[in-house]
Amino acid sequence: MATTYTLEFEKPLQELERQIEDLQKLGSERQIDVAEEARLLQARLDTLRAEIYSDLTPLQRVQVARHPRRPYSLDYLSTIFTDFIELHGDRLYRDDPAIVGGWARLAGISVMVIGHQKGRDTKDNLKRNFGMAHPEGYRKALRLMKLAAKFGAPVITLIDTPGAYPGLGAEERGQSEALARNILEMAALPTPIVAVVIGEGGSGGALALGTADRILMLENSVYSVISPEGCAAILWKDSSQRERAAEALKLTAQDLLRMQLIDEILPEPMGGAHLDPEAAGEALREALIRHVNELRKIRPEKLVRRRGEKYAAMGAYSEA
Repeated sequence: MATTYTLEFEKPLQELERQIEDLQKLGSERQIDVAEEARLLQARLDTLRAEIYSDLTPLQRVQVARHPRRPYSLDYLSTIFTDFIELHGDRLYRDDPAIVGGWARLAGISVMVIGHQKGRDTKDNLKRNFGMAHPEGYRKALRLMKLAAKFGAPVITLIDTPGAYPGLGAEERGQSEALARNILEMAALPTPIVAVVIGEGGSGGALALGTADRILMLENSVYSVISPEGCAAILWKDSSQRERAAEALKLTAQDLLRMQLIDEILPEPMGGAHLDPEAAGEALREALIRHVNELRKIRPEKLVRRRGEKYAAMGAYSEA
């Protein structure tokens, strides 16, 4: 069935999907067998989708990462975790719906899961602030991380944000301090931390949940200091140069793995996680179980030391 939201480079796929739907409708109306014709069209559709998605540009991956039907944190919490109990509030100001978190079980292991949450429609996006958290959201996240450390439970973070909210109220309440505090505290948290970029990993808003022992990225997610549009507006004073900026930023999972800034790329179903959320969730579940089990075997003090060494090595270079 054709999707309700089509990216520009997916238009050829949309046409084939429409042809399949029309053919099936005709067969139903006239009581004729169109199975073979539909099979041939579906094969063409699958082949074309594979060709398109095997050679995506950085900007096209940004578009897939932002797809409105892509699974969000609460979707993964309902499919790959069990016994989720959401916890609210930063105990200082209010609860921020742009970040969700709480206790859950992963293959029988008690874990603390924290993630950015975007909305599915206008009303929900206004509630979730389009996944851009205020400082109270990051303070809530830190409170939950410390609670997990108190009980020796692993922390899993799901990153999907354009960035921390830069509004006046957020800045007045200490947005930059909240982000910096999370990075500082996560660096020394005496419990395993696994971070997964499931969509957009934008700037400090992503880093404040991303200082982890293991950093994973879904195949079509992105992770960058700034959006391509923002980068183009600053460097070339022209946001239409976003494709050039996306290439220069090296923001794809493939780029980041090559630069040894992340630890693993998780495969997505052909066409993106939004086409088969269950398959995407299963790949994420398997990876989380594997990494959490490996990290739980390491003593806390050694875990913290290795985490420090991991980040200290990033950006190191030598001159000939």
